[in-house]
Amino acid sequence: MKEARVLIVDDEALARERVRTLLSSAPGVTVVGECSGGREAVEAIIAERPDLVFLDVQMPDLNGFEVLEAAQPEWLPAVVFVTAYDEYALKAFEVHAIDYLLKPVEPERFRTALARARAPKPSLTGNARRAPARAPRDSRARQDSVRKARRHRLDRSRRQARAAARGREAHAVRIPLKRLEQRLGAHGFVRVHRSAIVNVERIKELEPWFHGEYVVVLKDGTKLTSSAAHSQALHRIIDAS
Repeated sequence: MKEARVLIVDDEALARERVRTLLSSAPGVTVVGECSGGREAVEAIIAERPDLVFLDVQMPDLNGFEVLEAAQPEWLPAVVFVTAYDEYALKAFEVHAIDYLLKPVEPERFRTALARARAPKPSLTGNARRAPARAPRDSRARQDSVRKARRHRLDRSRRQARAAARGREAHAVRIPLKRLEQRLGAHGFVRVHRSAIVNVERIKELEPWFHGEYVVVLKDGTKLTSSAAHSQALHRIIDAS
């Protein structure tokens, strides 16, 4: 496996430390730098030409997408986004990100993303230079068509809802989520992430995301990202629809 030169970009020191710690146990990885801002990141990408960048989305000067756009004429590395926000996932797909990690990053999920990034591909074998940061318009249109064709629409009786409430009223429940999942599983609820359970009848649609995972769209427009560990349950929903 090729030695991977990695750059860490995040405006939060603790977030950079977290990624650095997770990388410390990975063989064949060298951290060539850390950046706390977008403009600094552009300079580091051009100067260091890393193979892989763990990149935050929201930063004070340039956001993660603007960083890629600014660095693209000189060098475009493989990218794994690391962010606290799930609403940028589809945009990350459009700029050909390897993966999209939500904070706080779980070690197993991180290792999976790193393995995907290090798998043999042109972007990590020296051919990343001058690769397009964004697909051409006609290519993006084709991608949109493919996503729409693959999008699994559930029948109208299945609508969205978060957690255990069918209405808009919120309730505080002091019970471990695992136990709540066991109680609600027989009543039409499914766990889509380690921190989210939804009512199947309130799901509007599932949008394919990275590597068999989904963006779960609820009726009120809320979007939740499914984790790989819970994608099988979502597959069962699709099969039953």
